[in-house]
Amino acid sequence: MKLISVFNNKGGVGKTTLTYHLACALAELGKKVLMLDLDPQCNLTIYGLDSENLHKIWQDEDGFIDDFNATRKKFEDSDFESFNRNHRTIHYILKPIEDGISEPQSLPRPIEVATNLDLIPGRLTLHMYENKIAERWAGLYSGEPLSIRTITQIRAIARRYASESKYDFIIVDTSPSLGALNKVIISTVDGFLVPCFPDMFSLYGIRNIGKSLLEWKKDFDTIYTLISSEKRNEFPERFVSFLGFTIYNAKKYSGRTTLNLAQAAYNYANRIPQTVRDYISSEVRQHLDDEMIDNPIGDQEVMHTHNTLPSMAQKYRVPIWKVPDVTNLEGTDRNTIIGNQAIYKATKNAYKVFTEDLLRRINRLNTNPEV
Repeated sequence: MKLISVFNNKGGVGKTTLTYHLACALAELGKKVLMLDLDPQCNLTIYGLDSENLHKIWQDEDGFIDDFNATRKKFEDSDFESFNRNHRTIHYILKPIEDGISEPQSLPRPIEVATNLDLIPGRLTLHMYENKIAERWAGLYSGEPLSIRTITQIRAIARRYASESKYDFIIVDTSPSLGALNKVIISTVDGFLVPCFPDMFSLYGIRNIGKSLLEWKKDFDTIYTLISSEKRNEFPERFVSFLGFTIYNAKKYSGRTTLNLAQAAYNYANRIPQTVRDYISSEVRQHLDDEMIDNPIGDQEVMHTHNTLPSMAQKYRVPIWKVPDVTNLEGTDRNTIIGNQAIYKATKNAYKVFTEDLLRRINRLNTNPEV
């Protein structure tokens, strides 16, 4: 199993749209995929679950989020086991560690989104877990067990799901921040990629990510020197690897430049590889060759804007290329969608090419070549 995140601390770059379509493309390539929504905004969840069902899940969990143990005691063992095995949010699953109590033996059942594709939904209250990460961080340096469990729990949950359900990939959606929660997520996944818009903000976003990675790795390396080898084994064997960048959701200007971007956007896009070299430590990108650093993942396949296509995909909770096949299209959408179905359908191959390029990069994590 590989644990992967799509991450940028600059919002509005299509991170969640890319996360969802990457997961769908992997699933259609025959990989078994679980999506974990660790962004409190829950946009990934909305791709897989209608608001009515999501509200019911949240409402059923409210007591556990307030006080897991006290609410658990109101249930008979068999009733709790049934409740716990139903669809639950990632915050519910993390809550026993947040409250410092023992975890249920079984994991909640993921939501089946499509063939080979499942989802653990998000929850707006996830900031509570982030607060516990910050509160317990100092305890890591003395090897305090609850601190270690708090920081390693997200990866531990992913590994349990992978072991039980044989997932090939677990894809994590994150918020656009460099706070305590994302420090833990990004530092403990196997790899991450950065979607960029070709502008100044994305260049600074890469700089911020690179500087944060240096600080985060230094923190974890210090912790590892202070704790026992047994406790060290609860953390990943190595720090996260950078898988590359992709330019995403940029307006297309055919023939203007070699990337079919406006000149200003092209100029920013051309600066991304050097910004990566300058600010993303070679230690976390050593498996990438020069060509992989110089070029966006998937080249131009997912570079240009889809206009309203992602909103239709989210509305009907299917990937863009399957929207024309939805049987219950609303009347106001039907004519527009059917009239543009070739454009919708073409995105399938685009995301396939993107995903296959990403897989080549992920596969290099296993060999970790020196470059």
